[in-house]
Amino acid sequence: MVEGISHLTFIVKDLECATRFFKFVFDAEEIYASGDKTFSLTQEKFFLLGGQWIAVMEGDSLSERTYNHVAFKIREEDFDIYKSRVETLGLDFKPPRPRVEGEGRSLYFYDFDNHLFELHTGTLTERLARYSRG
Repeated sequence: MVEGISHLTFIVKDLECATRFFKFVFDAEEIYASGDKTFSLTQEKFFLLGGQWIAVMEGDSLSERTYNHVAFKIREEDFDIYKSRVETLGLDFKPPRPRVEGEGRSLYFYDFDNHLFELHTGTLTERLARYSRG
């Protein structure tokens, strides 16, 4: 039986750049750095972000941008704080998809390796309740 998501792994061209990204935007806590050791495929770092294990490994950046993304839940009152952090790093925003009232706000942006992230203020329960109203 699946118990939940174990971890998410992102391939990045520069571990230190990715470290700045995860720490600055998300307040992620760095919990491991392989240094010159390679237990996995390449050098790597682990972070905790909202209790979720995030792994970053050195490698080639994604060659193109898609809508495949990871969304993290944030509080509505923190929306502008996160937007400012993304702007400070000079990251590219992706315009949000059309929304209906009651499904929360989203901030979409790409990291330095073309991974798309979303910061979302809503919940699944809120979205399903709104969609059920038609």
